Amino acid sequence: MGFLSIIIQLVLGIVFLIFGFVKFDAKKRGKDFERYGYPQWFRIVSGVIEIIAAILAIYGIVNQTAAAWSGVVISVIMVGAIFTQIKIRDPLQKILMPVVILILGMIILALNWQFILGQ
Repeated sequence: MGFLSIIIQLVLGIVFLIFGFVKFDAKKRGKDFERYGYPQWFRIVSGVIEIIAAILAIYGIVNQTAAAWSGVVISVIMVGAIFTQIKIRDPLQKILMPVVILILGMIILALNWQFILGQ
């Protein structure tokens, strides 16, 4: 595993741990999910999924199959985030961060794709 992949996975792991745990704070994120048009239970579910993505990214440093799956999960999450921000007509600068994170997730997936296929 390359140094670049390890750095990206650590960054994504830390970021998604923060994203995931913040979702459990209804005061901080509850109104956002109302604005997005999503139910509050989805806030909790998305937080759990983000924490799983973080664990996969960090564990992926020693297990490339986990790294590949973290790339998949992170990419799916970020596609959803981008579509949500487009739906609510957020300005372009707010969409930029999910796009960058999507690209990083796709890099991790590309670097470890063969481990999903079992090769």
